[in-house]
Amino acid sequence: MSTHTIAVAGKGGVGKTTTCGMMIDYLIKKKLGPILVVDADANSNLNEVLGVEVETTLGDIREEMAQAELKGTIPKFMTKAEYADMKFSSALVEEDDFDMLVMGRTQGKGCYCFVNGVLKTQVDKYANNYRYLVIDNEAGLEYLSRGTLPHVDTMLLISDCSRRGIQAAARIAELVKDLELHPTNLYLIVNRAPEGELNSGVLEEIKKHDLPLLGVLPQDELVYQYDCDGKPSSQVPDSAPVKQALAELMHKLNL
Repeated sequence: MSTHTIAVAGKGGVGKTTTCGMMIDYLIKKKLGPILVVDADANSNLNEVLGVEVETTLGDIREEMAQAELKGTIPKFMTKAEYADMKFSSALVEEDDFDMLVMGRTQGKGCYCFVNGVLKTQVDKYANNYRYLVIDNEAGLEYLSRGTLPHVDTMLLISDCSRRGIQAAARIAELVKDLELHPTNLYLIVNRAPEGELNSGVLEEIKKHDLPLLGVLPQDELVYQYDCDGKPSSQVPDSAPVKQALAELMHKLNL
């Protein structure tokens, strides 16, 4: 099976993770699975957007292993490598419609290098079993820059409808270029636009940075209400304006 990798990036507070969750919901409803979801943002909350309970992250397990080594509680009949493989395999959350790996946080300095390596190993082990690999990244693209994840087919930069948001997306686009990540396709999605429209100033900023605009998602109060009520925001009705707009964008991507 050929796996199509979709990476989503954007600065904090622009609705990146909610947009990523809605994309996953779209793929599920179109029966385009199987799907592997990777939350590679240190501030992990994609599982909440999707309505999934995550009991452990790769970061959590790294800390558990460190403690097991200190206390000598690794089973005598297992090598350290066997114990690590068993523990890290338990981080895969298996849902009916998708599976999920969460990077999570680690404690202490220098820990992320180790967990980045673990994430790469786990993704390499599982990815070929899925039609789509969807990655929610932080703005810094740290995990991609270290070669943690495979080649990206579709890179989506999420911005809000402000000039500063577009400028931040442009900086991420430059980082993608500087790191020679070479995604097959790179697009900008502008989120939370009043009435789904962009004013001339924002359009001018997009043109200035030569960002390929895939489309615009409208400000939708239902998303805010779902969040306030503790409901998974990816599951707002398909009739909601933001879901309808997102479906059009996904159609443009031929996914």
